[in-house]
Amino acid sequence: MKKIVTYFSASGRTERKAKELAELIGADLFEIQPETPYTKADLNWLNPKSRSSVEMKNTSSRPALKKKDFDFSTYEEVYIGFPIWWYTAPTIINTFLETYDFSGKVIRLFATSGGSGIEKACKDLASQYPSLHIAGGRLIKGKVKGDFI
Repeated sequence: MKKIVTYFSASGRTERKAKELAELIGADLFEIQPETPYTKADLNWLNPKSRSSVEMKNTSSRPALKKKDFDFSTYEEVYIGFPIWWYTAPTIINTFLETYDFSGKVIRLFATSGGSGIEKACKDLASQYPSLHIAGGRLIKGKVKGDFI
């Protein structure tokens, strides 16, 4: 089964875990990049006017992607990684899922977090995209382990 690890990383932590996972499972790697990169001020969750706070309060927010011309058709299994924001996936993950065709693929979620779990993100994405086969997810706290798959 051909696999790809995709990820959005605002601070570099999720990127490191995505690279570990891709190496562990022998998968290709794809970075989900916003058209406008997030600054430190954008990520200040204590500021209700910061970009990330504004995006997460608006469930219809869809930050633009930098890369839009990637062909996922040859992959059967797609891992999607992200940091947990406000107990769920950042809205750029919605943009990603709505930009590409993932029908017929197994989607496995993974996330990094300072304290929240991944359960709400899994439920939210599964309910928003019922036609996709989202096969659960894992929160990665330490080293990516062989039992991840």
